[in-house]
Amino acid sequence: MGDMDFSRSGFERSASRLRLDTLVRLRWLALAGQCVAVGVVAGWLEFPMKTEACLAVIAVSVALNLALRFNYPVSQRLSDGAASALLAYDILQLAALLYLTGGLENPFSMLLLAPVMISAASLAPSRTVTLGVLAITAATVLLFAHDPLPWASDEPLRFPFMYRAGIWSAILLGLVFIGIYAWRVTEEARQLAQALAATELVLAREQHLSQLDGLAAAAAHELGTPLATIALVAKELDLIGPKEGPMAEDIALLREQVERCRGILGKITSLGNDPGPLESMRLSMLVEEIAAPQRPFDVQIDVETRGSGPEPVCRRNPGLLYGLGNLAENAVDFARERVRMTARWDDDSVAVTIRDDGPGFAPDILARVGEPYVTKRGDRGAQGGGGGGMGLGLFIAKTLLERSGATLSMSNALPPQTGAMVTVTWQRLAFERGVAASRPPLDPGFPL
Repeated sequence: MGDMDFSRSGFERSASRLRLDTLVRLRWLALAGQCVAVGVVAGWLEFPMKTEACLAVIAVSVALNLALRFNYPVSQRLSDGAASALLAYDILQLAALLYLTGGLENPFSMLLLAPVMISAASLAPSRTVTLGVLAITAATVLLFAHDPLPWASDEPLRFPFMYRAGIWSAILLGLVFIGIYAWRVTEEARQLAQALAATELVLAREQHLSQLDGLAAAAAHELGTPLATIALVAKELDLIGPKEGPMAEDIALLREQVERCRGILGKITSLGNDPGPLESMRLSMLVEEIAAPQRPFDVQIDVETRGSGPEPVCRRNPGLLYGLGNLAENAVDFARERVRMTARWDDDSVAVTIRDDGPGFAPDILARVGEPYVTKRGDRGAQGGGGGGMGLGLFIAKTLLERSGATLSMSNALPPQTGAMVTVTWQRLAFERGVAASRPPLDPGFPL
């Protein structure tokens, strides 16, 4: 029950690819703004400028948009390379317009940030860095080479170099800050969506397991008829066959096994009507069931149960078993020699503590343990091996346990001791929820 082996790359491929329609629509919006700006400056304000050259640059983008619209479906998703190429074209097209209209002196020069921001929110960081370098290179060229800014006076309006250098610095800082900010926010949202999708896969698997109860009952019902026929034939063979010898022994064995099959099918069919002791389990039984799969490994597992009042009883919940089992397996993975599992209860609460003697949680990620894709936890200690997991196992376990009403606290042992300690706590009513409604109370003397 360690970290689930869900392919992160598979999730990200579908989550990060841009639709062609998105870029086409954004470019239409940009082209409309560029046409309005050229029309206002050249037509309404009547500032001298290279109107024909500006319209030619805009026309190239119009032709590109029309070609993309007519040659590709609206739902077309772009590879990272194709999306990067289109965004790089947008940077160069805007740089060409800025060159014709004043360079960095043009207040619209800040729009160089837009393609980089789109890349940061949608593409891999390496692509964003490449586009950022292209944008700052274009800004550097525009700092030194550009046509005059359109202005009403016959004498061109010229700004001091220090002012233009300040605009260049603002674009550089804007590229870095907005790029990192957009990437970080989008990455957190993407990781959460992927982790929730992985959780849904786990829950769907548990739902399939629960559906096996109905399939087992149906199979028992269907097997009843052929089993009755076998029993009848075995009885007839017993009547007409020899009373001694190997054949008599085989017939007796056949009748014995038929009765055994009937008993098994009877138990299966009775589970749907009377859950019996399999539906509920005491806290000590729960902890032992979690610890049992980990005992074959070279780590000693100590289990301790103590409390005041009657021992709490819970329903057999696959999510609860998976969550605690994942915590136990992680403790065994990182332990050097021993794992301690302690179950405590009183009249108000129930708690299970799992503690190992490994390196513990790394201090820099202790506050974020349980979030998706947080995987660092000191060194692997005696277990060695690489940390190939993605942190989804602990995230899923935490989510499933919290759905059962639990709260989790994670910490490291106080020096000179070492190791990590995870405590799962429930209100006793939440832990025992549904037991009384699902079946009669257990006899206190029942040997669970």
